[in-house]
Amino acid sequence: MENQNSSTLLFVYNADNGWQNVIIDGVHKILSPKTYPCKLCEITHGFFSEKKKWKDFLNHYDRKMEFLHRDQFKKQYASKFGYKFEFPIVLLEERGELQVFISTEELNQLGDSEDLIQFIKNRDSGSKSAE
Repeated sequence: MENQNSSTLLFVYNADNGWQNVIIDGVHKILSPKTYPCKLCEITHGFFSEKKKWKDFLNHYDRKMEFLHRDQFKKQYASKFGYKFEFPIVLLEERGELQVFISTEELNQLGDSEDLIQFIKNRDSGSKSAE
């Protein structure tokens, strides 16, 4: 796949940044996984670190990607541009504009990192052919 330098996939977790939040989220995943509010976190991370299959994909997929927690996104984007999204979400940032690449609903229907990887590849090839 050709590198799409002009655009970035922006992954926004439905969790806040910081070590305390990492610990709280990890415990929540262990004690009550069905009520954990971030499907993107669940798919891409184990209890305390990134899943190997997902990490391998990130290291080999030719696409610019950025990862933010919800508080980081709100600080960097929402306050400036008034963007209001439900989290988690994957956005496509192109020429300073944001559009939904994978919605919260779509993320919530995915089962694991392999599903997410395939979804990204399929949607990415579709958006590339539409250019």
